[in-house]
Amino acid sequence: MSSRRRLLALVVFACLWMGVMCGCSLFAEYTVQFNCGSGAGDIPAQTVKAGQTAEPVQVPEQEGYVFEGWYQDAALTQPWNLETDKVSSNLTLYASWDRDTKDEISNVGNDKDFSTFKTPGSQEAAYDYRTFFRPSVDGIEQPYVGDPMPYYEDGIYYIYYLKDGGDSYNHSIYLTTTTDFLTYTEYDDPILEASRSGGQDGWIGTGSVVKVNGSYYFFYTGHSDSVTMEYKEKIMVAVGSTPTSFEKMEGWELTPPEELGQKTDFRDPQAYYDAQSGTITLTVTASQEGKARILKFTLSEDLQSVKYDGIIFTDEEGEFWNLECSDTFQIGDTWYLTYSAQDDTLWYATASTPYGPYGEPARLDGKLFYAAKHVENGENCYMVGWARRSESVSSTSDVSGWAGNLVVQKLVQNQNGSLVLTPVETLVESFSLRRPLSVKETHIALSSESLYSYQDVFHCYESFLLSGEFSYSGTGSFGLSFYYNDKDDKKKLISISPSDGKVQLQFNEGNTLIAETAVELMPGETYGFTYIQEGSVGVFYLDGKAALTVRLYGVSGKPIQLFAEQNEVLFTSLRQYTKP
Repeated sequence: MSSRRRLLALVVFACLWMGVMCGCSLFAEYTVQFNCGSGAGDIPAQTVKAGQTAEPVQVPEQEGYVFEGWYQDAALTQPWNLETDKVSSNLTLYASWDRDTKDEISNVGNDKDFSTFKTPGSQEAAYDYRTFFRPSVDGIEQPYVGDPMPYYEDGIYYIYYLKDGGDSYNHSIYLTTTTDFLTYTEYDDPILEASRSGGQDGWIGTGSVVKVNGSYYFFYTGHSDSVTMEYKEKIMVAVGSTPTSFEKMEGWELTPPEELGQKTDFRDPQAYYDAQSGTITLTVTASQEGKARILKFTLSEDLQSVKYDGIIFTDEEGEFWNLECSDTFQIGDTWYLTYSAQDDTLWYATASTPYGPYGEPARLDGKLFYAAKHVENGENCYMVGWARRSESVSSTSDVSGWAGNLVVQKLVQNQNGSLVLTPVETLVESFSLRRPLSVKETHIALSSESLYSYQDVFHCYESFLLSGEFSYSGTGSFGLSFYYNDKDDKKKLISISPSDGKVQLQFNEGNTLIAETAVELMPGETYGFTYIQEGSVGVFYLDGKAALTVRLYGVSGKPIQLFAEQNEVLFTSLRQYTKP
């Protein structure tokens, strides 16, 4: 054999040996599989010779999504180029999809600079609340919204509320109106003022407006702290020819029935008018034998006849001393009773008739969305409540102050009759300016064991909307993290905990629970989320499943992170929007 042939044989042998040693025979074939995700079609697997590229494929369409590319791992961290990357082993390629929002990223740079506002208090004073309405400053004092009483007529939502602070005398009732839940017109003078001379309505409590034959009746709670008054609370009424002007009706009052055996807890009248029978139904919250109850009365339309019909709902567990701001309404074939419970949350119960019997109650949102009542426009139904605040904005231990900002959420009925809160469409649509993320891609994978894993993704503007999707495989928590005082152990978290079945607002990096609501999630499934924040008020939505109202002081102008703890989470289709 010639030296040239011996050399060629040695080269061939060496190549074969190297292929064997590398586990990649020159004659080996491998299987390439394509995982398009649950919402897309299938692509047949390919058999590819070692060192060759896979054949181009036609990616199936997925409605509402845009194909971004292939990745070697389910976490979408290792991209794969079908045209250039060569196959050296069996392989599964994962499709990356991004939601098709049909918009482009813009960075206009006209955002409020929060670098000069060093404290939570200075930030709060600088916010221009529009959607989450807060009354104008009176002198140097900031008043707040308590217990909204919504009424709808001719395209206008009249939202009466107990004004706390400022020029309001003993929780007098004030008014703001809106047509879209985006901007509000504030009335400067009280609609109903607490009596400055004392008497039964030395303080005013929650009520409601009902229209009867061209007149507007405003039923409200008259509260007296005087030891000389027999009843601490009575139901009183005012009348007007328009929904913006009322005069108290002297001499008319409703007192607790004798069988209740108490004269102190009788309030929050909610009125309904039935033109066919010519009667007004009034529900009132009260207590009997230490249990919170809701009562029903029937009134003639001239208010001269009053009949007590009895108890329509009782807190059988005895958890609460009062079921505040109750309301009754119908969606489809189901009737609902809603109420708020002290230091708890908004509840609802269902029935097949207007006033019961009602089934077991369930919670809506967490305890920071309080005193909500429904209002409807003939097409949609909304819950109008207030977002709780802190007495001290620098507190990292609680959010427990009374009254706050106005918050409106859309109420949606599921197929099984249960209710869920969702964002108001006009509010979502107002966030039309898409902003750049802090990461290059619109997806990110987080994996963590016992320690928290964080990734900067968004920015905390004065007003913004975040959206995206996620799937998870572990049991720990994950969600959004907000910097507070630039210290890791002071971070404020909106935390999803699948194993606990909760969405929670936590301070001090998860060590202090502030508010929570229930949710059921399954590993491997994909879920969407939407988060809307204005000033320090936010609402986190697990789309179609749960809502949690939050209060986040001192976080503006700082990064917003995604986090995971004892979990593996893939976030996709990430977006951030502000208003133009």
